[in-house]
Amino acid sequence: MKKIRIAVQKSGRLNEDSMRILKEIGIAIDNGKDQLKASARNFPLEVFYLRNGDIPQYLRDGVVDVAIIGENVLIEKGSDLQFVERLGFSKCKVSIAVPKSSKANSLKDLAGKRIATSYPNTVQKYLQQNAIDANLHTISGSVEIAPSIGLADGICDIVSSGSTLFKNGLKEIEVLFESEAVLAVSPLISEEMSTILEKIQFRIKAVLKGRNSKYILLNAPNDKLSEIISVLPGMKSPTVLPLAKNGWSSVHSVIDKGQFWEIIDELKASGAEGILVCPIENMVI
Repeated sequence: MKKIRIAVQKSGRLNEDSMRILKEIGIAIDNGKDQLKASARNFPLEVFYLRNGDIPQYLRDGVVDVAIIGENVLIEKGSDLQFVERLGFSKCKVSIAVPKSSKANSLKDLAGKRIATSYPNTVQKYLQQNAIDANLHTISGSVEIAPSIGLADGICDIVSSGSTLFKNGLKEIEVLFESEAVLAVSPLISEEMSTILEKIQFRIKAVLKGRNSKYILLNAPNDKLSEIISVLPGMKSPTVLPLAKNGWSSVHSVIDKGQFWEIIDELKASGAEGILVCPIENMVI
């Protein structure tokens, strides 16, 4: 059976997160140090370890079928390529920043100024959309030092925690867009590989749904049952089982991780007791 070829970043945080999600969807990779590619033991898949910026061209040429890549890189170097899944990790922003001492407080203040960036296509398009004329300096790496050495009046780069901007005396004045890892697809992918990709997507959706959900069990007095159930969205409806103690029931449901504490507060106020919350590894829907 032919193997689907997936590209991941050769090293760094995105590589670690990519290999982690492949492991979580049950794909075991035999990869040694400095390998350029490796095969899965239990799934028709082969991993290519590539430089992030080279991945869009490999997709375009059909050298790989799919790739886990930052959306920011796809926008910069692969705007003609499609992605089929947002993966929820390696989140960042692509932002414009200037020295804290700068009088510039908005994008329009950089009209006629110099902007250093590793994302010239992205920045140029954004400037045109906002009718701003600025001079771009394309540089690779260490973009944040450009203003301090007199190379530029501002920069455009990825921002995660903001600590790098802080350390280099910069302030963010414009966010172009937010980015995360995505599953991108080659326009030349075959029907056979598309079928395998569907299986990968199915597993990824189950993992991501599990990451964003919590399983909750609680005890509820029967006279408060309707009120408590109304607080729990569940997948379809909560599971309700009678307890040995007369007049009480056990309620089981799934709640969104982002609403966890708000829901817990409402449940307690409605009379729920013995609330137990468990993580969910995978959730198939």
